Amino acid sequence: DYELMQNYPNPFNPITTIPFKLLKASNVSIKIFDLTGKEVAELTNRFYNVGRHKITFDASNLSSGVYIYRLQAENFVSVKRMTLVK
Repeated sequence: DYELMQNYPNPFNPITTIPFKLLKASNVSIKIFDLTGKEVAELTNRFYNVGRHKITFDASNLSSGVYIYRLQAENFVSVKRMTLVK
């Protein structure tokens, strides 16, 4: 019902796009975490309709490194990695 795609570009500096697809309308949360598990940003937490969507992430305030982004919608959770290079 849900799909989290790889961000692009990846690696990025400092802006990237995170696409996702919903086959069922639902509340969607997308959060960014560092490798220690600390939440560094919440990109969205709202209701989305069926279809393809994308969120832009500006990491200007973060340091270079690998980050995890997580999409949660109902009981579905998916995570992917992205690399910030400054």
